[in-house]
Amino acid sequence: MTQIFGHKSPDTDSTGSPIIWAWYLNEIQGTPATPVLLGEPNTEAAFVLRKWDLEKPEIIDGVAAGAPVIIVDTNNPSELPDGINDADIQAIIDHHKLVGGLETKGPIDITIRPLACTATIMIDLMGDDADKMPDAIKGAALSCILSDTLEFRSPTTTDHDRATAARLATALDIDMASYAAEMFEAKSDVSAFSDAELLRMDSKEYAVGDTKFRVSVLETTAPKMVLDRKDSLMASMADVAQEDGVDQVLLFVVDILNEEATMLIPNALTQSVAEKSFGASVAGDTVVLPGVMSRKKQIIPNLAV
Repeated sequence: MTQIFGHKSPDTDSTGSPIIWAWYLNEIQGTPATPVLLGEPNTEAAFVLRKWDLEKPEIIDGVAAGAPVIIVDTNNPSELPDGINDADIQAIIDHHKLVGGLETKGPIDITIRPLACTATIMIDLMGDDADKMPDAIKGAALSCILSDTLEFRSPTTTDHDRATAARLATALDIDMASYAAEMFEAKSDVSAFSDAELLRMDSKEYAVGDTKFRVSVLETTAPKMVLDRKDSLMASMADVAQEDGVDQVLLFVVDILNEEATMLIPNALTQSVAEKSFGASVAGDTVVLPGVMSRKKQIIPNLAV
């Protein structure tokens, strides 16, 4: 049985895409496959599973040597289980830059395309068979696209993502704006999470030279809910950084509706990062970055120390 999984701290795309591709392999290709997760899905992804009555995939913390796996929504070894190179990686489907560091047992299928969402790529790869997806799988795909594009507000959005989402919404007879609002409302309710959980919820490790960061993004329609906790969040950053083996946690609170990000500035290092990376003028413990919506396209590529 081939296991399909995305990155750690699974968001909607890394939760939905393994489910979508497992359906395709099982039902169309006749290849036994199962979706799994590398952690608890975030609140939005959990909402999507409930909305479309999809079973939450099993959460795993490692893969066995030689086990057949397919990696989706990442190609970064730091976002994957320890020992990933000992597994039998059979395919990668992704929309992020090529990082390097993965090693395979032999030639594999790799699809990395400059689109906003892994689910969009999967539908392309399915061809006409995508029309055979049951409503729940179409709903998962639509959810992935709306999430990764922030309902087409993100600069990563392409016309192809928009068109694919529109076809899915028509097939499901669903209003995208209303459904996206439901998803973002679910994503915005973070009251049940600790500061450490929030800092890790949607985060990726990234190094600039010798400085290692955990780059955390919280996308929300209610930024005040997060920013009211900024003092305790900043106090927790040092502990999370130490536990995770990085030098600094960077937190960006993305205001979906106002299309801007607020970066927390707890110390001189984060101030330097804000000023050198985004040309910001920092005068307190937060700084607003107008138009910054995408970690992949606007935050990580610009990071400087």
